[in-house]
Amino acid sequence: MTDTTAMKTAGSDASGTRTAGSGASGTRTAGSGASATRTAGSGASATRTAGSGASATRTAGTDTSAKKGTEEGSPDGDISDPFKFSSEPCLTLTCPTDILAAVPYLVGFHPATSLVVVGLANGRAKMVARWGLPFPPGTLNAMAPLIDREEVTDLVIVGYGPGDLVTPAVDEARNLAMATGVHVGEALRAHEGRYWSYICDVPTCCPAEGTPYDLSTSPIAAEATVHGLVALPNREALERTVAPVTGPVRTAMRKATSEAIAGFRADLMAARDLDTFARDFVADGLARVRSALEIHTGGGRLNDEEAAKLGLALAVMRVRDEAWTLMHESHAALWRDLTRRLEPRFVPPAASLLAMAAWRAGDSVQATVALERALTTDPGYSMANLLMHALHNLLSPSILRDRLPTPAELDTAMGPVSPAWLLPLINLLDEEGPDPTE
Repeated sequence: MTDTTAMKTAGSDASGTRTAGSGASGTRTAGSGASATRTAGSGASATRTAGSGASATRTAGTDTSAKKGTEEGSPDGDISDPFKFSSEPCLTLTCPTDILAAVPYLVGFHPATSLVVVGLANGRAKMVARWGLPFPPGTLNAMAPLIDREEVTDLVIVGYGPGDLVTPAVDEARNLAMATGVHVGEALRAHEGRYWSYICDVPTCCPAEGTPYDLSTSPIAAEATVHGLVALPNREALERTVAPVTGPVRTAMRKATSEAIAGFRADLMAARDLDTFARDFVADGLARVRSALEIHTGGGRLNDEEAAKLGLALAVMRVRDEAWTLMHESHAALWRDLTRRLEPRFVPPAASLLAMAAWRAGDSVQATVALERALTTDPGYSMANLLMHALHNLLSPSILRDRLPTPAELDTAMGPVSPAWLLPLINLLDEEGPDPTE
């Protein structure tokens, strides 16, 4: 799986050492894994603004700056619009150690057994993608349209893990670069505190045993931290940011959800006219969506009762789609909160909305992790599957952003509210999902 954001992705190791002529020229022969340091003058620089998702490295000593766009393309799941670049701030990368220090901030966590590819255009980071290793041949083919769309001119390739995993993946990335006419500024393998370069095979520069490196000697981490960038220890740490809440918070939400369900059932049983009941429930749900967005935009947080009732309402497609049509990157906090707090069977809509908000913001890794939560609960949830397909194919979120209907257009397309709209919710009421605290 890949993490992408037409700027960032998460990656994987690939198996196999390379043989002479196996896809990239100028690399060591079979068994060498990868050799040495960057070639002369190949310094790299990269920028990324606070919270910007990912920005990249660049070759030839030129500075790079970028704001986060979107991620994954069957990399670990991120892809979206390219970063909107600016001239500030700028992280200057002058050696392989700087590149290795910067990658975790571009991806959002410290990769392991991964392949990370950074695409540059005119000295500016345009995309970052990560794949977990090993991956099947042809996995990187989906990048070709992205490279063309973003007008990428240079790639920086970094593989993490043993040579038998990384080298085949690096070879495939270099073959892709050759096929698309893109220059490879650097191709590194990092493993157990040493790195090798696939670009350099000069023993005095790039010893076969690799070059020791210490990320603490690079100023990149400090610079990135000052700019508000974060690199979590691993992907599991990122997954925990959307994990179900536990303890007293979970107990309170379970109680609030039971009360919301009991209230809905009581109102349904007392309803004299199901058409009127359905219209009132949907209208209330639409109002709850807008109110929740206002509360979070103002820095507030839904209480347990409000969160539980909104969770029920989002099971109705028209209510969920109201949130989709109003989608903005800033809405991610609301949907992340609900993804963590709602009872498991009510999670897919909120998690899918979180994925959409993250994807639009350029954080495709976060989007992928959110979709994984949605699909773990309901493998057939259509919105989550649609978004995952888009991420895996490195599509831009603009394909959805520019085509979303307005609330009024939704009303016209879906027609009058009917009791049948409530069936997805009713079908969930008697389900009991796994206890997330266990």
